[in-house]
Amino acid sequence: MTTYAITGATGHLGRLVIEKLLERGVPGSDIVAVVRTPEKAADLADTGVVVRAGDYSAPATLPAALADVDVLLLVSGSEIGQRLPQHRAVVDAAKATGVGRIVYTSLPHADTSELSLAPEHKGTEEYIRASGIPFAFLRNGSYFENFLPQLENYLATGVIVGATNDAPVSGVSRADLAEAAAVVLTTSGHEGAVYELGGAPFTQSDLAAAITAVTGTPVVYQNVTVPELVAIYVENGLDEQTAGLIADFDAGTATGAWDIDGDDLARLLGREPTTLVDAIRAARA
Repeated sequence: MTTYAITGATGHLGRLVIEKLLERGVPGSDIVAVVRTPEKAADLADTGVVVRAGDYSAPATLPAALADVDVLLLVSGSEIGQRLPQHRAVVDAAKATGVGRIVYTSLPHADTSELSLAPEHKGTEEYIRASGIPFAFLRNGSYFENFLPQLENYLATGVIVGATNDAPVSGVSRADLAEAAAVVLTTSGHEGAVYELGGAPFTQSDLAAAITAVTGTPVVYQNVTVPELVAIYVENGLDEQTAGLIADFDAGTATGAWDIDGDDLARLLGREPTTLVDAIRAARA
């Protein structure tokens, strides 16, 4: 039997990966949910999944969390600026406990991207390579879920404001990425693989048109400069740093940072990925 560990298992992606593993017939007893706060994973424990405490920022907790684990899904942390040392601590623990393979959720074009988020992912990939542990990298594209929380606002105002210059994003559903991760975790032939995972590319004008088509409410895209977008976010209550990070997504989009060429996701899934229109319909439902 193979034991799989999922870090960040109470997060959106981690939970979905565990669901997909269970759907693929992996017994709960062969899945280890590594979480910062075990009490928040009671629902996972109820499915038979093994819940262990493990905190990226507390390296001493990690060896016990990864004991007797064969395959590890390292879900990238959420604390920007802290992620590289956190990820290194997980990799060190994996090496110390004899983990046989690491699958890491990274960023599109992580080794060449100019996004402000990229250096931590690039550094993590390099550290995993240097560890000698067999690996696969899942360079996950931008979630549809990054756009759809603003759906009601788009409908209320009739406008999507951004600084993308209407360049394409290879959007993807979080559930599709979770399914792809479960496939890579449970099947062979992925050693050393680097998968760029995204769906059909769409622009913000395409997003506006799709929302209009699904809802019947006219929505258009309005392009602004990055400084103008930061000012809008600050005016709406965000601090300068957070506003800048969010606007960096649009700046990166304008230079192609979120545009993924290829069919890696479709090949892993064995089907076409969820479409933008389907994601909008699901959000409305």
